[in-house]
Amino acid sequence: MFDADLIKKVYEHLPERVKEAQKKLNRPLTYAEKILYAHLYETQSLEVFGRGKDYVDFAPDRVAMQDATAQMALLQFMNSGKETTEVPSTVHCDHLIQAQVDGKTDLSVAFNANKEVFNFLESVSNKYGIGFWKPGAGIIHQVVLENYAFPGGMMIGTDSHTVNAGGLGMVAIGVGGADAVDVMAGMAWELKMPKLIGVKLTGKLNGWTAPKDIILKVAGILTVKGGTGAIIEYFGEGAESISATGKGTICNMGAEVGATTSLFAYDESMERYLKATGRTEVAEMAKNIKQVLSPDPEVYENPEKYYDQVIELNLSELEPHINGPFTPDLATPVSKMKETAEKNGWPLHVSVGLIGSCTNSSYEDISRAASIAQQALEKGLKSKSEFTITPGSEQVRYTIERDGYIDIFEQMGGKVFANACGPCIGQWARPGADKNEKNTIVHSFNRNFSKRNDGNPNTHAFVTSPELVTALAISGRLDFDPVNDTLKNEKGEEVKLDPPTGYELPVKGFEVKDAGYQAPAKDGSKVNVVVDSDSNRLQLLEPFEAWDRKNITGAKLLIKAWGKCTTDHISMAGPWLRFRGHLDNISNNLLIGAINAFNNEPNKVKNQLTGEYDEVPKVQRAYKAKNIPTVIVGDHNYGEGSSREHAAMEPRHLGVIAVIVKSFARIHETNLKKQGMLGLTFDKENDYDLIQEDDTFNFVDLDAFTTGKQLTLEVVHPDGSKDMIKLNHTYNEPQIKWFKAGSALNLIRKQN
Repeated sequence: MFDADLIKKVYEHLPERVKEAQKKLNRPLTYAEKILYAHLYETQSLEVFGRGKDYVDFAPDRVAMQDATAQMALLQFMNSGKETTEVPSTVHCDHLIQAQVDGKTDLSVAFNANKEVFNFLESVSNKYGIGFWKPGAGIIHQVVLENYAFPGGMMIGTDSHTVNAGGLGMVAIGVGGADAVDVMAGMAWELKMPKLIGVKLTGKLNGWTAPKDIILKVAGILTVKGGTGAIIEYFGEGAESISATGKGTICNMGAEVGATTSLFAYDESMERYLKATGRTEVAEMAKNIKQVLSPDPEVYENPEKYYDQVIELNLSELEPHINGPFTPDLATPVSKMKETAEKNGWPLHVSVGLIGSCTNSSYEDISRAASIAQQALEKGLKSKSEFTITPGSEQVRYTIERDGYIDIFEQMGGKVFANACGPCIGQWARPGADKNEKNTIVHSFNRNFSKRNDGNPNTHAFVTSPELVTALAISGRLDFDPVNDTLKNEKGEEVKLDPPTGYELPVKGFEVKDAGYQAPAKDGSKVNVVVDSDSNRLQLLEPFEAWDRKNITGAKLLIKAWGKCTTDHISMAGPWLRFRGHLDNISNNLLIGAINAFNNEPNKVKNQLTGEYDEVPKVQRAYKAKNIPTVIVGDHNYGEGSSREHAAMEPRHLGVIAVIVKSFARIHETNLKKQGMLGLTFDKENDYDLIQEDDTFNFVDLDAFTTGKQLTLEVVHPDGSKDMIKLNHTYNEPQIKWFKAGSALNLIRKQN
């Protein structure tokens, strides 16, 4: 068992700290508040913090990093001046394994293709006391849930779906690598005190409805930005009826509504899961302070008084949902899909059904999906779509193989990929995807942005539960409703699929031969970390230049992005993942997916030096060569999606000085600040419309940059006319120091 002493220490202090917070606030506390107030950094005074207003310094218990983001995080940590991490930290190799043939073959290919990166991550982990989970061990969030997550704890991770650990009652938050460096270096981690959204669950799931449908419904209610700056806390009798892994699924996809994190209070399902994963000691400790690991009773009695927003769902009446395409908040009940799909012209044939990923790869998920596949075999049905399975961890894969589920899927025609992210993040070598044909896929993943899974902008990706994915794959139709519709089998008989059945936990217990963990060297001082200067995969970082304290003038417009501009648009994954440790090389994908508002095309912007149109990175490099600063302009919820800080480091590296948008996604705004950039919002949203293609920008009062004071931007148009635009910002004094120093890391290095 990992972290026994750490958890024991947290539980020793938790009741006392919660009591102090109750006294200070003079009111009952929600569960999220208990964890937050109990994890204040040692120099942070206990105050009544304003939700959505006050920045607070926290002390997370641990850090987790996946291999794609860990490269840049650890390259930064190497510059921090520290000899070892101050809090327990882990690296998980899950993003760099491409799905193509099968798990064993793909893993072997990945080992060879990424040997340099894996060796780097292993050696850095050895040197700085970081636990290393080898390629094939599993997806970071599933591995964390099985080994590290604990009720009442607080962790950060360099992946937006770190929030998955909320399924075990933990405040787990996705961050950029620079934030991880802060915590690993023993410094405070800063977060604006989140608002609180309470979701009261009544009734009980039944029939075809799964935990996934709860978050699919919530996403439809809140939209992709409705949870921004808030923690979603689930409670009620319905919450207690859901398994721990089902809770994890719900929390995982909370990232898709912009939530800081989501969580459930400690209950018997968590106790069962902790015991099943070899952590009986944690379950017993948690049981002893159960009253602390849940909201105070008064909160349950009058939730509207303690949450900023309350949503109520009756699980007994909840329908199965299918969300998409192209955005995870477009929610359609399965009974309405036929008319909705026909109305929108969505392709009805399902070309591929994919189950698994960090969102839905638990034993329960797999067993319920397998029950549908087993029915198909017994009732003479053949899958009319391709079907793939991505196990979440080696422990789950080994156990489902032992219990016969993989055999059932293979009889159905399914293909089992490696225990890795694979198709979920674009690491899918899908045959024919380059033809850009219009098609539909259904999956149990969390995101479905355009081009995300296979690089094809015409792939309509829909998100639903694993059991519904399986049923839709068998039918081959997006508009198939297993609740009411029948299918014709090989004999020409009309047959109906029964609702899925499954097991919350394996009856025979979990089993694994090699989970894939490697402990760090006891003496890291003897470990050498070597980065070849000629490598195209890894590059040691050079500090960004500090601001000269003068107003920035003569800036040009790089791009005015229109509509949805996620981190996938700003810094694509897929084939670009191989450059995540090489800042200059990966900067060649800067904003190549963003839509230019002036021509409605991606990766085609005007170079004001030549008057010609070219690719975004090439144009920006031309400006950088002439020492001309540039500005990016964007729409609402700019930077939605992944926590990848490359989306902030790339423009910084290439000379962009400001990103000005209607609104930001939380993680991306923080990442921009950490890298010493200006992340600003229009005071009047309509000022976005004033920006023209050949504009020049002058910051007239940046030299007086201070907290709580707007900045003024002079926009000079091609005809010589000018507009003075007011810009808002959320920088506090420490964050302004990051900007002045050139980056947060520059300050850390100086302090150490």
